[in-house]
Amino acid sequence: QVQLEESGGGLMQTGGSLRLSCAARRRVITAYTMAWFRQAPAKGREFVAAITPSGGSTYYTGPMKGRVTISADNAKNAVYLQMSSLKPEDTAVYYCAARDDLRILTGSNEYDYWGQGTQVTVSW
Repeated sequence: QVQLEESGGGLMQTGGSLRLSCAARRRVITAYTMAWFRQAPAKGREFVAAITPSGGSTYYTGPMKGRVTISADNAKNAVYLQMSSLKPEDTAVYYCAARDDLRILTGSNEYDYWGQGTQVTVSW
């Protein structure tokens, strides 16, 4: 099964930009739908974006739509989330996830593998 590891989180100021990375091991990402979710304190896990690295299809929804771009580097077996115009309400743990299927779905229960998450904190 694939193993996922996120990196790139940190403390940012409002309006800043940040790129998160998700490195995959043991399996190639082209076999999966890859997604980013986030979870703020006392809230459920929220879908941010997804991509099918094999075909390049992407999907965005939610409050970050228009401010994020998901991409994949198949040679590096990694997925990225470029975030811009960050707001304090974007503060959350951001998770990389993989689904054993090439359909893009938005429910967290549809994804089979998860990383440990990376904290993003946006201050005023």
